[in-house]
Amino acid sequence: MPTILGQNQYGKAENRVVRITRDGDTHHIKDLNVSVALSGDMDDVHYSGSNANVLPTDTTKNTVFAFAKKYGIESAEQFGIHLARHFVSSQEPIRIARIRIEEYSWERIETSGGNSRFIGADEVKHSFVRKGQETRTAQITYDGEKWEVISGLKELSVLNSTNSEFWGYVKDEYTTLKEAHDRVLATDVSAKWRYNWTSDEARMPNWEKSYEQARKHMLEAFAETYSLSLQQTLYQMGSRIINSRSEIDEIRFSLPNNHHFLVDLEPFGLKNDTADGAVYFAADRPYGLIEATVLRDGIEPRIPVDLTNL
Repeated sequence: MPTILGQNQYGKAENRVVRITRDGDTHHIKDLNVSVALSGDMDDVHYSGSNANVLPTDTTKNTVFAFAKKYGIESAEQFGIHLARHFVSSQEPIRIARIRIEEYSWERIETSGGNSRFIGADEVKHSFVRKGQETRTAQITYDGEKWEVISGLKELSVLNSTNSEFWGYVKDEYTTLKEAHDRVLATDVSAKWRYNWTSDEARMPNWEKSYEQARKHMLEAFAETYSLSLQQTLYQMGSRIINSRSEIDEIRFSLPNNHHFLVDLEPFGLKNDTADGAVYFAADRPYGLIEATVLRDGIEPRIPVDLTNL
């Protein structure tokens, strides 16, 4: 045979599942986008078309929805663990299950006392508005013995209006950028962090608390770092998380530098100076792209370096 089969996987991608639980008049919502990828003894289906070892992707879809009802959704990570364990333990040909999840957050809509009385309720606890801050992500991989859980977020927009500089860089015949000693620093954070929990024998992290704390330390480091480069800020964000959360060993960032350029207003007789408040042009492209991994000392990196496909 002139060719052989390489790595392969299959499953049902982007299953949108919404789970609403009711605590009396107070409702709670979990909104996930779940993708299942299964791999194992699948040579025959590729070589001969035999489906003897194939669990239909439609079945994986049904499992996602059934498990949302059966187990509920405590967290994206815990839900992924339930699914991965099920597929590997219930289907002998399946050796590895990888579950990728995006979670979309909702917050409760606050209503006025007058309006709530008008519709006949003392307090409305079932109406939500979609949060636009970021999308939470999780990837759970299980091979029947060991777990790998990589959590994260994407599209978290942050901006510092000062306490950022950029100067002292290499200059050649093509350099036109002026040095800046007071600039806007803005980015849309994409980050993935890997947990050191790998075994059912070990104590499982509190996934919800860990996510909230990692996000908090990330934002605090961004705000509190006097930045001489976006690279410096990235490293401080990662270090803060690693040093504060013992369950996390590795974190990788992809940070576009969302440039804010001072507008030249001199033709109109106006001085556009940062000292007294400035007007900027927010450029969406091209943009600098800063990416790096921050690790606990002695840990080998495992998060793939390509987060952006650029």
